[in-house]
Amino acid sequence: MLFSGIPFLFYFLPVVVGVYFLLPDKLKNAWLLFSSLFFYAWGEPKYVLLMVATIGLFYGCGLAIDRCESKRWKRVWLTVSVAVSLGLLAVFKYADFFVGSFNALTGMGLPLLRLALPIGISFYTFQCLSYTIDVYRGNAAVQRNILSFGAYVSLFPQLIAGPIVRYVDVAKQLENRSHSYEAFTLGLRRFLVGLGKKVLIANQLGQLCDIFRASGEKSVVFYWMYAIAFTLHIYFDFSGYSDMAIGLGRIFGFHFPENFNYPYLSRSVAEFWRRWHISLGSWFRDYVYIPLGGNRVSRGRWIFNILVVWMLTGLWHGAAWNFVVWGLVYAVALLLEKQIPLLQKLPDILRRVYVLLVVILGFVLFNAADLSQAAADMAGLFGIGGVPLITGESVYYLRSYGLLFAAGIVGATPLIKHLAQKVEKTRIGAVLEPIVLIGLLLVCTAYLVDGSFNPFLYFRF
Repeated sequence: MLFSGIPFLFYFLPVVVGVYFLLPDKLKNAWLLFSSLFFYAWGEPKYVLLMVATIGLFYGCGLAIDRCESKRWKRVWLTVSVAVSLGLLAVFKYADFFVGSFNALTGMGLPLLRLALPIGISFYTFQCLSYTIDVYRGNAAVQRNILSFGAYVSLFPQLIAGPIVRYVDVAKQLENRSHSYEAFTLGLRRFLVGLGKKVLIANQLGQLCDIFRASGEKSVVFYWMYAIAFTLHIYFDFSGYSDMAIGLGRIFGFHFPENFNYPYLSRSVAEFWRRWHISLGSWFRDYVYIPLGGNRVSRGRWIFNILVVWMLTGLWHGAAWNFVVWGLVYAVALLLEKQIPLLQKLPDILRRVYVLLVVILGFVLFNAADLSQAAADMAGLFGIGGVPLITGESVYYLRSYGLLFAAGIVGATPLIKHLAQKVEKTRIGAVLEPIVLIGLLLVCTAYLVDGSFNPFLYFRF
């Protein structure tokens, strides 16, 4: 079930919200758990049992870690939780990648498992890991109510594509959270803004990317249009989902962490990753990079730590070599920034251009089907291999999508947010806001009724 779908918007969500606010507080988590499992089963009926088993396993491991007096046995149960979670990812997400790579290297023909990837498994396994690790470290109290724990793991607003919500961030809210008209309206506004990002901008830019792939008249201009379109598409798609998830969380009394902070305005690659997919970056920092020693080690070990973290970041996004290379490209870029002070002394405009170039080229690599397609796309961007500079088709699509590009570029900056805040402070703001939001919902609904299926990009991760 998609947030940007008619069944969710006009059937599932109204029923879930309506019943939620009618129930007494002690039953709210149970209702959220039931609703979330239904939400997941709608799209993944055979894997809802895997979700239930995951809840039971990590709930049990948390209790075992808490009850054990011996540090050794606490470590044993932590190891069990880590091994099982990583094992699930290895089987469902990476098995065919490893087998295929082994076959290509050795010439053997081991059969592939060809298992369907459970939606959102990369997100909810990381959330479960954060729970058992924090209980082991003493940073979080164990959750003894399995319904509350199950609601945390399966909470449908952020179940499918994040943000990655750590247990410590919502532990108190699971037990006692407040609800208000103001929080509800703020959450609804955030949800509708995210819906608009997804339906009106991300989906349309995604269509241009599909048109480019199908085109027989590619040109250098068209390659750059595609690269920029995908860079905007992935931002509005993923940040739109995060807005919707954060908004839904506010409706139900939860405060989820922010996941994006206008990353395309960054002046360094390091700053970009402090602004892009914030919950994932901070997860790898706290649960991988720092335990490896961070930067408080020898120079060689520090470089190793950076390479490991970014290789894992690439693999987290997908089981293919282009994702691994994509992650390592960022590792190299971060290392170079640390070693070349001149990059930090350039004028701001040049630093922003440099970061955008790294990001755009990185996303071309990210979105390629494999390394050979990535190489062909890179060659096309720079006219290598006889690619013409411009064709009639590229001119046509540049004119057709020009306004959308402009809207995307402006929307990737805080300009619209600042304007909205200024209008909100005026007398007309109180009248204008509900009209704009209702209009946004109606326009999005019209697009959804008339449009084609276009799932969130991060569903595949």
